[in-house]
Amino acid sequence: MIRTGIGFDVHRFAEGRKLVLCGVVVPHEFGLLGHSDADVATHALIDAMLGAAAAGDIGKLFPDTDDRWKDADSVGLLRDVVARICRTGWGVVNVDITIVCEVPKLAPYIEEMRANLADPLRVEMDCVSVKATTVEGLGAIGRREGIAAMAVATISD
Repeated sequence: MIRTGIGFDVHRFAEGRKLVLCGVVVPHEFGLLGHSDADVATHALIDAMLGAAAAGDIGKLFPDTDDRWKDADSVGLLRDVVARICRTGWGVVNVDITIVCEVPKLAPYIEEMRANLADPLRVEMDCVSVKATTVEGLGAIGRREGIAAMAVATISD
């Protein structure tokens, strides 16, 4: 059997934080606001993985009301989610992430992001797609207030 899940997340920019995307620290004047490291792309991927497995969502597993997840490494959370899914007989086939932001430009970091996700996903790098796009200045993302991400994950038994 094959299943597919979709995830979405958005975080606003915040001063005094590192910008972490797919576990990669990207140089920028602002980071993202969140209880964990606020890795919006990995959060979207976690929700896609959980959706594919019909196993809840990131807020259910790692609530922002629980201090255990304060400043948590989101790639570590992803590793935990993949282990949970694998224990129930599922494995990752491929994932596809689109990061939506006006700034910073992400092209120089995409390959590192893909490589950074392959290991916790237990797949080869050619099964991990990460892309970036803008919204041509429209809306909150266009006004450079934050970053959004969408993800699709396919799993099979």
